[in-house]
Amino acid sequence: MTSTLPTTKMANAIRALAMDAVQKANSGHPGMPMGMAEIAVALWGKHYRHNPANPHWVNRDRFVVSNGHGSMLHYALLHLTGYDLSMEEIRNFRQLHSKTPGHPEVHITPGIETTTGPLGQGLTNAVGMALAEKLLAAEFNKPGFDVVDHHTYVLLGDGCLMEGISHEACSLAGTLRLSRLIALYDDNGISIDGKVDGWFLDDTPKRFEAYHWNVIRDVDGHNVDAVNAAIAQAKTSDKPTLICCKTVIGKGAPNMQGTDKVHGAALGDKEIAATREAIDWANAPFEIPSDVYSAWNAKETGSKLEGEWDALFKAYGERYPQEAGELVRRMKGELPGNLDAAVEAYIASCVEKKETIATRKASQNAIQALAQVLPEFLGGSADLTGSNLTNWKESVAVRADQPGNHINYGVREFGMSAVMNGIALHGGFIPFGATFLTFSDYSRNAIRMAALMKTRSIFVFTHDSIGLGEDGPTHQSVEHVSSLRLIPQLDNWRPCDTVESAIAWKNAVKRKDGPSTLIFSRQNLPFMERNADQIANIDKGAYVLRDAAGAKAVLIATGSEVELAVKAADELAKQGIPVRVVSMPSTDVFDRQDAAYKTSVLPKGLPRVAVEAGVTAFWHKYVGLEGAVVGIDTFGESAPAGVLFKHFGFTTERVVETVKSVLV
Repeated sequence: MTSTLPTTKMANAIRALAMDAVQKANSGHPGMPMGMAEIAVALWGKHYRHNPANPHWVNRDRFVVSNGHGSMLHYALLHLTGYDLSMEEIRNFRQLHSKTPGHPEVHITPGIETTTGPLGQGLTNAVGMALAEKLLAAEFNKPGFDVVDHHTYVLLGDGCLMEGISHEACSLAGTLRLSRLIALYDDNGISIDGKVDGWFLDDTPKRFEAYHWNVIRDVDGHNVDAVNAAIAQAKTSDKPTLICCKTVIGKGAPNMQGTDKVHGAALGDKEIAATREAIDWANAPFEIPSDVYSAWNAKETGSKLEGEWDALFKAYGERYPQEAGELVRRMKGELPGNLDAAVEAYIASCVEKKETIATRKASQNAIQALAQVLPEFLGGSADLTGSNLTNWKESVAVRADQPGNHINYGVREFGMSAVMNGIALHGGFIPFGATFLTFSDYSRNAIRMAALMKTRSIFVFTHDSIGLGEDGPTHQSVEHVSSLRLIPQLDNWRPCDTVESAIAWKNAVKRKDGPSTLIFSRQNLPFMERNADQIANIDKGAYVLRDAAGAKAVLIATGSEVELAVKAADELAKQGIPVRVVSMPSTDVFDRQDAAYKTSVLPKGLPRVAVEAGVTAFWHKYVGLEGAVVGIDTFGESAPAGVLFKHFGFTTERVVETVKSVLV
């Protein structure tokens, strides 16, 4: 956009909308939008490439507000530049079902790239977006045809930098030289508790220089020209850039600016009146003059930018039709047409081979098969590739100077998970990353955010129980599977053999409306015989694996404990007690089935016993008050897996006795 309107007036429009919306809601954070207004003018007015008429334009720049509590900055920008975000929505800030929720939410508000609020995660999502851009550019760009050519801009504050995830993400970004990533740091020295120098004395520029970032120090964040020059300089660097902007929180509020009082509460009528006078803003609340709208409007510029790119892409498509079609498919999130056939052929091979292997190895075999037809597969591991088995024969490690399809995330479980979310949100890849299941605790909030945003992120967890063995209770998962099942919109799979592992992977890849966890064993698990109908029903999350005429009880099991349930059923049959065995690799998927199917698997009136090497509380939703659970409600021990299973009562004898106890 180009304008002769003073940039001060453009910035003050943001201040006015922010303070008015927060005041009307009597809730929110006016300080950040008021303090970063000039930064927004410089970025959105002079550098940010976007089209308000098409928020999903493939080659748009990505913009992330990591300090998401300052959401009114973003909403003001979207409204002023011409996105489908009306003034009525601004007035409804933080109200039920509005497009202006308290923190930015992707898929709710046009132009929002990611859901932010948990500090540091937006920054980390931005790292994933910048990485996706770099890898796609390396794969698809041709001489004279830079069809993937955009920047990722992120706003962040002191809180984002205090969060440990910022270290994980920014260290990785510097190592991989993500030069299209530009972060603007709102260095105002204030957080909720007051002046941060009582608890945050980091030399942030030195810290980022140590990460191998380009650092631009001491920029006056209220000087549009200075910020503009810093961004222009950042765009010439071969490293990611941190622009350190000195700002005053709540700039313009004469009695509150520069203090924690303006951070997270409405200014109040008296201070708003004083602010209007101080910034020379005579307009009524939610009233924007026509010259301000004209200055901010980005529709014409955005249409021109996208039109120029469309012409470039058309020529690219004529010269490189296969690559053009593939890029379009991948950015739409569509799967290859030959995927289903490849999956079915691989499942058939599992049935034929009847292998007894660890499900982590079964997972790697599934990855190997899927990778042949999924060029968008982007794997990785948090320094456990050889244990998680997330690489495959043709995988190439991503390095700063080497594009690839497998990321060594280092010991950064939380960072890995949030980077994956950013990759998924950017588009063009299906990311998966792995660690031991017990370290899902480090990743948990990013997994939760993936579920909230419904991203196609695949979280792979191996070494899933006390079956881990000698590493002991620090590494042995007990509560983790049940805990992950509590997260809404997250599908969790804990397969028992090669066939279930393949089908778990198939479902995770094909799922478009949310993330999945795939949970695998360290120890070998036997192949289970099934017919075609049983294999088809694995997709439903649970199915009858073994049945018996006149069954008197149902045994429900997952993962490594399915073998135990089958052995117990055989022993019970010898004693004249027929039972049904249900394998339930995904409780989440099973719970979405209709009542008729669920009843066909778990008939009413039959006593139930659940078996899983984890906490027992979760399973009472299936076994009821009359049923029982064979589980573990303590931490593990250090010993070989076989010794531990016996020590904690995961034996045929105990399961048999438990079934008998519910029949009495």
